[in-house]
Amino acid sequence: MSSILITTATPKKPSPKDCFAITFAPLSLELVYASADDSSNGAVVVMSGMVRNQTEGKPVVALEYQAYEPMALQVFYQIAADIRSNWNQVNRIVIHHRVGRLQVGEISVLVAVGSPHRREAFEACQYAIDTLKHNAPIWKKEHWADGSSTWVSIGACETQNC
Repeated sequence: MSSILITTATPKKPSPKDCFAITFAPLSLELVYASADDSSNGAVVVMSGMVRNQTEGKPVVALEYQAYEPMALQVFYQIAADIRSNWNQVNRIVIHHRVGRLQVGEISVLVAVGSPHRREAFEACQYAIDTLKHNAPIWKKEHWADGSSTWVSIGACETQNC
């Protein structure tokens, strides 16, 4: 991957072709795919993050997500601005994140990138989810099978494999 310039200025309004959401409602893979689709795309890459049944071998029964929505959306906009600066042929960027209590198997985040070429779609999609996890003010509470629970910033998950 080429070197990536990350800006710190407040991003301008996102492209009207892009779609960003933080919602209590279940996420729709079909809607996100359709939002990233464009007749000039040769590829749409979708990353789906799901609630798994364990973290580091400890049984998980549910996750609860909270977000500081205004700032999280600004992070999403900045991710889109960075993508458009570094992969200028990208047509569409979609980032949807769920909040509230989710059960094992439910989708917590969907990121989709539509582009004429698969390589930039894959690279941009990976950049989007990695940057989201590192920068977005989103927290999750892991509910364990033994009845205990722990809050974790999703940014801390990069180093903890959660």
